[in-house]
Amino acid sequence: MFWWLLFGREDPVAAGIVILVIGWTDWLDGVLARKLNQVSEIGKFLDPLADRLAIAAALIGGMLADVIPFWLGVALIVREVAIALGAVVLGVRLKEKLEVKYMGKVATFILYGAIPSFYLAAGGVAGDLFWYLGWIFGVIGLVLYYWVAVMYAVDIREKLRSG
Repeated sequence: MFWWLLFGREDPVAAGIVILVIGWTDWLDGVLARKLNQVSEIGKFLDPLADRLAIAAALIGGMLADVIPFWLGVALIVREVAIALGAVVLGVRLKEKLEVKYMGKVATFILYGAIPSFYLAAGGVAGDLFWYLGWIFGVIGLVLYYWVAVMYAVDIREKLRSG
């Protein structure tokens, strides 16, 4: 639906709202799962994967539609690929998974604010407000994303050394 809204209807505002709803419902799902003690091993695997796929779709679509600043999209995708490769190596070699970090959740939450902001700005919603919000949240999210990537890289290296 997201891609159809963005490229079929050429409606970046509707596409941005879809990404915003995906982000907020994902956050709500996580809060409720923890609060109601409904956390499962499959959920621990699928939830971060779903986050990565949603963000990748929004970034790639946004770069193609000239909605997301190209350098920001590339920087976020490079980080995603690097962490994914590290997680795969860890899984294949040691049959271990990379534990999600709280700060990674915070960074993802911030990016779920930044990315839709760029889409809303592209559609002319609220003048320049969403453009500025996109940049503010985008830069903060990017810095946190890379900070957490360093933490993950340290974890991967230590697990590979000890394993």
